[in-house]
Amino acid sequence: MTMPEPRSQGPGPGGHERAEPHSGSLAGKLNWLRAGVLGANDGIVSTAGLVVGVAAATTTEQAILTAGVAGLAAGAVSMALGEYVSVSTQRDTEQAALIAERRELDTMPEAELSELEDLLASWGLSETTARTAAEEMTARNPLAAHAQVELRIDPTDLANPWLAALSSAVSFTLGALVPLLVIILAPDGVRIAVTFGAVLLALAVTGTTSAWLGGARRGRAVVRVVLGGALAMLVTYGIGQIFDVAV
Repeated sequence: MTMPEPRSQGPGPGGHERAEPHSGSLAGKLNWLRAGVLGANDGIVSTAGLVVGVAAATTTEQAILTAGVAGLAAGAVSMALGEYVSVSTQRDTEQAALIAERRELDTMPEAELSELEDLLASWGLSETTARTAAEEMTARNPLAAHAQVELRIDPTDLANPWLAALSSAVSFTLGALVPLLVIILAPDGVRIAVTFGAVLLALAVTGTTSAWLGGARRGRAVVRVVLGGALAMLVTYGIGQIFDVAV
């Protein structure tokens, strides 16, 4: 049995009510997708700032490409490692909580049954219904019942650190390829200008997608991410101009 959830998340895209997914699996997939979009956004911004800064200092294509590829690789590895450590910690915490809960179920089953009944009653169930539900859930799978109701953990779907690391690295790489390919393929004279435009467009897409997945208003999310990306490129462009070593 899973936790009851509200039927809507408030205004969705366009200001309309957006139904909230009731499936834990679907909610998890949306969270992964949103994380992927944010990872791509990081790849776009960090790599764009790097290659624009280098391009402002030198017109040598090899130097720009080298810096861009190095930044892409370093960023992807850093994102993957960070995600792996973070999700591993989360998984360890979840497993420790499940072990403790299993111990409590073995040593004091009646107290745990009463606790489950109280939790169900706190959702608005009557005392009789809560007791019946608690007994039925305990008879079927007591650990799963307490994990989902008390701990908010699905014991069959714990966080996977390897998948998280891979997803983070891939999303960052895909985002980073946008400014890297554009600045290399664009003509010399308009290289930086074209990259600015392509990056801001890509950020508008990721901002829109992220807002849609989160049920937030798109306008504010897009402005925030686009302005942030523009500021990052302007700062690194200025640094490149200061240390201009054009040949």
